Amino acid sequence: MRLISKEPQIILRVVFENNPENLDYFDPGFKRKIEWDLPLTDGYNNEYLSNTNLDNEIKNADVLWLHGWGSSVVRKALRIAKREGVPVLMRGENNDTAMPDGYGLRGLFKRWYINWILSHCSAFLAIGSDNKNYYLNRGIPNHQIFMTPYAIDNKQFISNSNAFEPIRSDFKSGLGISAEQKIILFVGKLIPRKCPDIIIKALDQIDWKGNVKPALVFVGDGEMREKLINLAPTAFFLGFKNQSELPAIYNVADVLVLPSRREPWGLVVNEAMACGTAVIVSDEVGCARDLLNNGCGEVFPSGDVLALTNSIVYCLENSESMGKISQQTIKEWGFSEDIIGLNEAINYLGLRDVDNT
Repeated sequence: MRLISKEPQIILRVVFENNPENLDYFDPGFKRKIEWDLPLTDGYNNEYLSNTNLDNEIKNADVLWLHGWGSSVVRKALRIAKREGVPVLMRGENNDTAMPDGYGLRGLFKRWYINWILSHCSAFLAIGSDNKNYYLNRGIPNHQIFMTPYAIDNKQFISNSNAFEPIRSDFKSGLGISAEQKIILFVGKLIPRKCPDIIIKALDQIDWKGNVKPALVFVGDGEMREKLINLAPTAFFLGFKNQSELPAIYNVADVLVLPSRREPWGLVVNEAMACGTAVIVSDEVGCARDLLNNGCGEVFPSGDVLALTNSIVYCLENSESMGKISQQTIKEWGFSEDIIGLNEAINYLGLRDVDNT
């Protein structure tokens, strides 16, 4: 948002449905209150919906930019924009693997609902290839779709990771991990959909034949924590870590594994790649098609323990070279590409000075 607000032909105003910096926010997946340690609303014009009038905000805008359609507020905003003749840019994270329409009456209703949403939008900002195909599969013409990659602040993650490089060994030993051990890392909510337990099952299949067994590190919290501790009592459970703490952990890790089912994207993969870490994901992780196609890691069939086992062995053997490719790959999937896609969408709408609400 800060970068967008600096664009000379864009006047940005963001209206948050909820307070993104609410210190009392309880995340049911992490099973704890979350307090972000990075400022989320600094550097650009913004307001909370409770402090303004949605009708007036949209009436005063040249284009309405919505992120997804999961709330009644979005439906209301779409109706207002339609009434006022304000074009809508939609940037959701849907794909057919993570969010299929389903079957029967439920699927029929969902298709009707999605078609209603899409019919109220003028252009679409796709976060990746699977997301773009989601729109194409529902009849949206290619010329109405503009790539705005699901990205992180690559420069910040790379910089923070590099800053830890001189104390990498000390940081590793501080975690209680020996110098000769490689590290397999999981970052995310410890919930069934993320499938963290399959990593343990895969490692149990490996005969290390005298080689040093890697350390397994879990970053995150959730309902599966106790089960995972019982399955892997020698693993390291670091709990929830905030954004500023993650680069050091990615830096010391050799391979990140995200074995989720129905994962729309998986931004932890972007983060790990920016820090020079090899990655393994299931084929149901949305970023697989765009980010893991040139030697930075492996994609395995979701739920296939043997395939994950083979991927772990291969990536551990090649983690250093894969990590270098990871960092180079993610440099081309960042905020600057988002700005390009957004400007292309605005040009398509025939707009110049744009107030995005």
